[in-house]
Amino acid sequence: MDNRRQRRQHWPQCHRVLRLAARSLGAYDRASTVAVSALAPSKVSTVLILVAMEAEGTPLLSELEGLQQDESGLPGLPALCYSGTYRDLDVIVVMNGVHPIHGVTSVGTAAAAVTAHAALQRYQPDLVLNAGTAGGFRAQGGAIGDVYVATAVANHDRRIPIPGFQAYERGRTEAFVPPGLLEAQPTWKLGVVTTSNSLDYTLEDEERMRGNDASVKEMEAAAIADVARGCEVPFVAIKVITDIVDGDRPTQDEFTENLGTAAASLRVAVPAALEFLAAGR
Repeated sequence: MDNRRQRRQHWPQCHRVLRLAARSLGAYDRASTVAVSALAPSKVSTVLILVAMEAEGTPLLSELEGLQQDESGLPGLPALCYSGTYRDLDVIVVMNGVHPIHGVTSVGTAAAAVTAHAALQRYQPDLVLNAGTAGGFRAQGGAIGDVYVATAVANHDRRIPIPGFQAYERGRTEAFVPPGLLEAQPTWKLGVVTTSNSLDYTLEDEERMRGNDASVKEMEAAAIADVARGCEVPFVAIKVITDIVDGDRPTQDEFTENLGTAAASLRVAVPAALEFLAAGR
């Protein structure tokens, strides 16, 4: 009898939880019909460049003369931070750094989101630029060495089969494309960037990438864009292709083989984008 009485006492609370859950699902249903448009900067004086790997970012630092390491970094994180001026812009380059337990570069969405949030809070930039290497798609006309500017980002491995979570699951966010940038760099391409926590992919991932209309596959952009959007800071992504996702070679082999060449391409592409932004101030 005592147990039944206790359960009856909890019924009103359970009903309240169910009502809140239903209300939340309804909110997500309504949100799923709203497009997340790109934020555009009113001015660009400070640019935060987020790079996952040192192998991608170190060549870039050699090109951005005048940037010095910020020894204080991001407290509690292994991130490497560099700051200075380039073409009259205040520029900060932040790399995720080495995982303190596993001893390898911190890649993937968790490291990207945590580092992005800490860097945004500390440096208060006008614009976030996520630079890095990525996979391309032969079906979309991609080739090794291509430079892509993101039009939008989305997830392809976040699966939440609960009604109302479809839009959140995909997490599509439009990226900011500086007007005139592709005219100034006619060999660069535009495309959707699709993000996961894996270098390889499953058959379901492949289907979802097609659903995202992806031209670029990588492991950070959607997470960074989500954080930047929450902080109301415009987001740009520039990616250089190291491997062909729908090609006939193992991803890890092509990635390793072409990483150095792609990093050298980023060394040219990112300063070119900064010069374009500085000219438009």
